[in-house]
Amino acid sequence: MRYAKIRKMDISNGPGIRVSLFVQGCTFNCKNCFNPETHDFKKGQEFTPEKLEELLNLCAKDHIVGLSILGGEPMHPNNIKDVTLVAKEFKKRYPQKSLWAWSGFLFDDLKNQEILNYLDVLVDGRYVDELHDFTLEWRGSSNQRVIDVKKSLKENKIVLYDAQLVKNN
Repeated sequence: MRYAKIRKMDISNGPGIRVSLFVQGCTFNCKNCFNPETHDFKKGQEFTPEKLEELLNLCAKDHIVGLSILGGEPMHPNNIKDVTLVAKEFKKRYPQKSLWAWSGFLFDDLKNQEILNYLDVLVDGRYVDELHDFTLEWRGSSNQRVIDVKKSLKENKIVLYDAQLVKNN
């Protein structure tokens, strides 16, 4: 897998201060994508075992509440194996921290993928420029869903993430 960038402190991709990994490569090419520089699978840098260790060490800091994985397209067949490894290692080290991912694929498309065992939240669906809404939190267009993965798997239906419920607990 290749990656475009790692943000050491990100406050826009999920709640709290997070580390964000932007993987390289996407075939969706959504109109007015906010990250078109991540579409080419050949660009970016190689995601090595050393880079994985560096990423995980960034997540160790007390002020970091979780890891966000975006793209490009993390769930593309070229990326999902390595993204699953990142997710698995992250949750092994930091089970109390949250793991979020964004994908143009829908939750149902990913139901049989191991990655869902590690994700806390999945923002699913392709960005649709005609449905863009600046007031939406953690997503760009109204067709995208912010899904509580653990509850959805347990209840065998889509359960949307409720930020208010999390804040009140």
